[in-house]
Amino acid sequence: MTIRVLVWGENRHEQVEPHVAEIYPDGMHSTIAAGISDNLGAEVSVSTTTLDEPEHGLTEEVLARTDVLVWWGHAAHGEVDDAVVERVYQHVLSGMGLVVLHSGHWSKIFGKLMGTSCTLRWRSERDRELVWTVNPTHPIAQGVPHPIIIEQQEMYGEFFDIPVPDELIFVSSFSGGEVFRSGCTFRRGHGKIFYFSPGDQDYPVYHHKDVRKVIANGVAWVNTDLPERKVPTLLRYETEDFFNGHGYTGPIEAESHEERADA
Repeated sequence: MTIRVLVWGENRHEQVEPHVAEIYPDGMHSTIAAGISDNLGAEVSVSTTTLDEPEHGLTEEVLARTDVLVWWGHAAHGEVDDAVVERVYQHVLSGMGLVVLHSGHWSKIFGKLMGTSCTLRWRSERDRELVWTVNPTHPIAQGVPHPIIIEQQEMYGEFFDIPVPDELIFVSSFSGGEVFRSGCTFRRGHGKIFYFSPGDQDYPVYHHKDVRKVIANGVAWVNTDLPERKVPTLLRYETEDFFNGHGYTGPIEAESHEERADA
């Protein structure tokens, strides 16, 4: 079946910084979307949306028909409405794939899914980045050169405050000597997540054919093969009814001492 991909872009730098608009005249989200389409062809149907759309373009109706969400944000993480973040979060738990790019590490949705600060070291001095494949058997690494050479890029360095990844696929080294876990996967609920760091707004990284290949591979990998996506329901099993679970939405409220005495 065709993978329905939605590329979400903040689309702010392109509007106010001429050098970014020159690199990405149609917005980074459009360039990222084109790279996915170029690599996956008829396997995907790719659309885009941006921060300034109503509900950031992430309504319940839109997410319900999205198999994979690709996220790029940087300067306006705080403007993303918490209700929309919760909506995206629930869809990831129920099976929607998520690809988080570059400075999306500080997005509300990535932080909520990781449960850590997601901070890191950084420097933007036109470093050369080498992206080394450390898990060549992984589907995301297929058809990707070892290493990917990015002549100019913003440096991201360790320590990167994320949980231990389920899988580490790429590690980057920079001309300043730093290293970074640049390609990681995670699973949350029924959803799969791929974080990939190359791609600052000041450099034409999303035009790089090998970076585009990795992102496309990531989209294909995070797409779930579950026949039906559904938000998990918590079930409680009691001694008297051990084989039939009962749904509930949160922990049971503790009874007071007086209530237990009355019982």
